[in-house]
Amino acid sequence: MRIPLIAAAVTALALPAAADWQDTLAAAEGQTVYWHAWGGDARTNAFIEWVGAQTEARYGVSVEQVKLTDTAEAVTRVLSERAAGRDTGGSVDLIWINGPNFLAMKEQDLLFGPFVADLPNARYVDLSPGAPASVDFTVPVDGMESPWRLAKFVFNYDSARVAEPPETMAAFVDWAAENPGRFTHPDPANFMGATFLKQALIELAPDRGVLQEPVTDESYAATIEPLWAWYDALRPNLWRQGEAFPENQSVQQQMLNDGVIDMSMSFDPASTAAAIDEGLLPESARVFVPEGGTIGNVSFVAIPYNAANPEGAMVVANFLLAPETQAHMQNIEVLGSYSVLDPARLDAEAQAAFAALPDAPALPDLDALGPTLLEPHPSWMTRLTDDWARRYTR
Repeated sequence: MRIPLIAAAVTALALPAAADWQDTLAAAEGQTVYWHAWGGDARTNAFIEWVGAQTEARYGVSVEQVKLTDTAEAVTRVLSERAAGRDTGGSVDLIWINGPNFLAMKEQDLLFGPFVADLPNARYVDLSPGAPASVDFTVPVDGMESPWRLAKFVFNYDSARVAEPPETMAAFVDWAAENPGRFTHPDPANFMGATFLKQALIELAPDRGVLQEPVTDESYAATIEPLWAWYDALRPNLWRQGEAFPENQSVQQQMLNDGVIDMSMSFDPASTAAAIDEGLLPESARVFVPEGGTIGNVSFVAIPYNAANPEGAMVVANFLLAPETQAHMQNIEVLGSYSVLDPARLDAEAQAAFAALPDAPALPDLDALGPTLLEPHPSWMTRLTDDWARRYTR
């Protein structure tokens, strides 16, 4: 027996597209959606497992997470299937995707859709041109991927050891000189290390406006030197003199917890409070952002053009946008990721559910996180990380 649909979904089914959506629900029943998603965070993995349990109970759609170390793995699989002529029955039904990987799939016609406007719960999201949920690293989404969580770059630190963290990216140089070996960053081959460099680039660029356009040889040459001058001054005072780097955020967080370093970084403002609750960071850990704000973006899910179960994937994408789901996700005791929904589009009951969510000492509010800075165009990230590897690895 099915669990009754949540009130928000019931309301959504009364929209003009209800008949079409009922057809989608009927086609999706019994499908298993293979969701290819980064598997490096236990809480996110648990949330995805919960989503699968809910969609199976409500709609007969099960979810199997295919855990990735890099989203490019899923993109490569879809490319390989197209090269082999497998244009239907593909092995990837849904991908947690952003930035360069989305751009690559969009440019190579590897995406199913547009489908977002067909999701009943999309009415709770601001999809107007230029809105965060309509643009992915400056690239228009065009209905080819659906939002599901907000991400914002933050630093965390042990307040028992650091009284005053750096107020700007430029100030990291002086802080590291005064505290040699007490800071590092993930390898820029990992998205977290790349984001650290992008955050500094935005602050130091003579004209940050060029970062919103595809990179050229001319724009790169005119923009990059202040960043490398900053990094050359920072590097000698990094952990192990900048000759080695943690593989990813999880490793760096463990280094912070072990007292090896004093600061770490995350793309989830709630991760510090969550880690404290799980015993993975000391009670004195706190979050800070540099003056002027930090990079933020929306996490999306996309459906490959040859997905075996596109209807089931749409059902999962729609469930992710349900107010009940978004409030559950934002609960610090569950995941703590901020919602992509527009509060003005929620009814009083949904707004009350968000207002009642628990708090924690290390959980910053949105005002404390400062302005959200736009991601550079994906081509800047590729050029930047390749250049870093050429300059600083042997």
